[in-house]
Amino acid sequence: MRVEKVMEYDLKDEMRLELQQLLVECFSDDYPKDRYYFKQLPHFRFIVFNDNSQLVGHVGLDYRVMNLNGEPTKVLGVIDLCVAKNDRSKGIGSLLLAKIDLFCKHKAVDFILLFADNKNLYLKAGFKPVRNRCKWLKIDDENQKIYGIGHEKIEGLMIKEVGNRKWQAGELDLLGYLY
Repeated sequence: MRVEKVMEYDLKDEMRLELQQLLVECFSDDYPKDRYYFKQLPHFRFIVFNDNSQLVGHVGLDYRVMNLNGEPTKVLGVIDLCVAKNDRSKGIGSLLLAKIDLFCKHKAVDFILLFADNKNLYLKAGFKPVRNRCKWLKIDDENQKIYGIGHEKIEGLMIKEVGNRKWQAGELDLLGYLY
């Protein structure tokens, strides 16, 4: 297995097409069929290739400041972590999460944050579910237009402390879109 860090603006057309196919395969009912991102482009990605140089896994990452109870908080957001169906249960998801952990070492990141439907992989990797009331920019993923502000507790919010701060219950303003 080979993992590459790729800045979004460096992706070549062929890789964009392969990513689109992987994302549609993994998120078949929900994912736009004509894009290689859901609502917004990530800042960069970790991409996993097998020994035959075939794309088998992916995660997008978004670095931003969020507001946690009135305090600026540096967050690395996990977007669309997925593994090709034929390559699941081979440790690729865990490999990607370990790569993210390693990336965060000695960087200005307080927390890794994600929204999970299935929490098992993330719990094993040290993430914990939290129940903060969230505020975010609502984006219509089909038409790519803003249509309001969301404000509620979201099931599936998970964090991992990677800096020196402790997570707090309360209000979390994402200061942007929901991953």
